[in-house]
Amino acid sequence: MDERTERRAGTPLNTSRETRPPILRRSEIVAFSLVSLLVITIIAVLYVGRPFFLPLVAAFIVATMLSPAAKFLETYRIPRGVSAVLIVGATFASFVFIIGLISVPLVEWSTRLPELGPELRDKLRVFDRPMALWHQLQASLGGAPAWETSSFTMPKIEWVQPTVEFLSPTFTELLLFFVLLILFIASWPELRRTLVMLFPDREARLRTLRMLNEIEGSLGGYLMTVTIINAGLGIVTGLICLATDMPNPAGLGALAATLNFIPIIGPVVMFVVLALVGIVTAPTFAAGLLAAALFAAAAFVEGHFITPVVIGRRLALNALAVFIALAFWTWLWGPMGAFLSSPLLIIGLVMKEHLFPDDTPQMPDD
Repeated sequence: MDERTERRAGTPLNTSRETRPPILRRSEIVAFSLVSLLVITIIAVLYVGRPFFLPLVAAFIVATMLSPAAKFLETYRIPRGVSAVLIVGATFASFVFIIGLISVPLVEWSTRLPELGPELRDKLRVFDRPMALWHQLQASLGGAPAWETSSFTMPKIEWVQPTVEFLSPTFTELLLFFVLLILFIASWPELRRTLVMLFPDREARLRTLRMLNEIEGSLGGYLMTVTIINAGLGIVTGLICLATDMPNPAGLGALAATLNFIPIIGPVVMFVVLALVGIVTAPTFAAGLLAAALFAAAAFVEGHFITPVVIGRRLALNALAVFIALAFWTWLWGPMGAFLSSPLLIIGLVMKEHLFPDDTPQMPDD
């Protein structure tokens, strides 16, 4: 064996000379970990600081929505501060009016809860035969023996106070919200100028200005459109309740318009309310479900045809994104978070369009 053969036999072969970068670099892992920790920290701070951050964010979003109204009043030489007070006063008056319409039937029905149990039990006797057949089938298959029907009792009145405490903000939060709302509306032009001037170069300033203008226009258009649509749905619901002899059709219509500001969950809750009220007040079970069925048809037409056509594709939100945002903000901030979920999603989409435009590198097609 010569020297060349010995060298070749004792040296390991390099089967591949191709050098590829690793799939995940250490710097990318560190950056991802830091971003994840930052997101978790922000969520924790928002959750713990809810009494402060919820009125602050809500006031900023509502002020951005109402800023076009203040700009309109400025065309009539009304000072910005006076416009802010007038707009917030009108908003507060509308809020009190709707609460009054809803609270009157709520208090009335809460006092009648003990006597509604027997009425509801009598209406639900139509299910006695199917339930008996079901229990007989369970017994024949070796399941649990059929249980005797017990008397149906309504829950006691103690549930009302915890529910009101959960749904209504505290006085401090409400006061902070309205004070911040007036200040945001009155100082929005100066605040926008300050945000734009934070950036040193001209391109970044123009991008920030365009982004703020689009957020203001999108949120203002969203509030006006959704308010008109929800008011129309409330009027239709009130007419449905009036035609089907439901009690307090004005209050039920106001409740439908208010709940429809909460996507997905609001119409479902309103359907349940109409079904329960109809079953208790109507002479038969089928007649009690008539108003709920008509409301479901009206809400379906509104949600699948009217709203997408009126709002347009630009503000049309993906159903999965709306549901995820609704679940997250409801978990974080309760009912007010559910109301803010869609505006916050719109702000996020507008910022994404300006910070990551479509001319950036995209993922390859499959």
